[in-house]
Amino acid sequence: MAISVGSKAPDFTLKSKTASGLADVKLSENFGKKNTVLLFFPLAFTSVCTAEMCDITAGLSAYNGMNADVIAVSVDSPFTQEAWAQKEKIGIKLASDLNKEVTKAYDVLFPMLAGVGDTSARAAFVIDKGGVVQYSEQTPTPKELPNFNAIKETLAKLK
Repeated sequence: MAISVGSKAPDFTLKSKTASGLADVKLSENFGKKNTVLLFFPLAFTSVCTAEMCDITAGLSAYNGMNADVIAVSVDSPFTQEAWAQKEKIGIKLASDLNKEVTKAYDVLFPMLAGVGDTSARAAFVIDKGGVVQYSEQTPTPKELPNFNAIKETLAKLK
């Protein structure tokens, strides 16, 4: 069960691959500055994950307009994430949780997805500028998307 609303969001530093090389993605860099939409997804190069990240990329300006940074986390390597982002033109900050520590900290581990191994479940969190979880959702199955209308409603209240 995903961590609950009102919880202090577990901070993390994960790697992201950018054109200039590996870079750190640290949740607490947003604290005091902006809200964070933290998305967990099972695996790059899969149909539902691709559709979700492409849709979010297309609507990224709406999140920026609500003073929110979007970070998407999966257990893929940062190199896999970068190849996927380039192929699909994904413009969201992708962060690699290869060792699954952040996935476990947010309690969104999905055991044995399609028989290939443990991944992140599909989940969404809104974390306010103070580092407190204001929205928490883990979808019933990896094929279902989070309620992005509810996420935007939560962000609208935090402006």
